[in-house]
Order: sequence, then C-alpha cells, then structure tokens
Amino acid sequence: MTIWMLDTNIVSNAVHRRSATLAERLLTVPTNQLCVSSISYGETRFGQAQRPTATRLTEAIADFFTEVAVLPWTRETALAYGDLRVAMKRLGKALQPLDMLIAAHALEAGATLVTNDHAFRHVPVLETADWTTE
Repeated sequence: MTIWMLDTNIVSNAVHRRSATLAERLLTVPTNQLCVSSISYGETRFGQAQRPTATRLTEAIADFFTEVAVLPWTRETALAYGDLRVAMKRLGKALQPLDMLIAAHALEAGATLVTNDHAFRHVPVLETADWTTE
C-alpha cells in the first residue's frame, strides 16, 4: 500500500480548490493512504492564524484535517532529518529549512511526497508526485 504525504502547497491547493485535477485525484485515494507531516500542518495553521476572520477557510481546513492524518514528528524522524541534511550537503544541494524537514518526514514514513515544488526532486531516493498536473 502506498502512503501519500501531502506537502503544504498541495494542502493549500486542496483547501482553496485551486486544482480540479488535484481534487479528482484526492477523491480516488483512500483516506487511510493520505497523511500530512506535522510540519505542513503547522505551516497550514500559520496561514490560517494570519486570517482569523476567514471563516470559510477555517472550516475548509478543519474539514480537510478530519479526513487526513497528521503524522507526528518523532525521534526516528529527527534521525532521518540529520541523515538527509548531511547527504544533501555532500551533494551540494539545499532545500528551504521547512522543506528539508518535510522531505525527511516523508522518507522516514516511507511515503511518496505529493508536491508541485520541483525543489524536492533534488532529494535522493525521495519519491514525489505532482497531482496538480497528472
């Protein structure tokens, strides 16, 4: 069974209904195969907190996260992060700090990262998919 970890940009696209292709794909995948890193959940919460009067947004986010599991950051995830950061440094590649955390979380969880951010393609052995264009 494939586990699909949704990146922050995909959560945003889904909540704001910016991509019909993404919406269709989300309907075809069983919810027990979908997850979000606690890092992406925090980023989503940050965006929501910046718009406290946006009640539709708050409701859409709440609805989304009743269906999609949030994976906690664990000791094993932290170890994966350290290893990934060293590997990326050796390759001369870098990601934004939160993206590095999300990539490590996907690797540790054995998940394919669903994202439309091409920077993740530089992460060795990380499987990615872009559901906004497929």
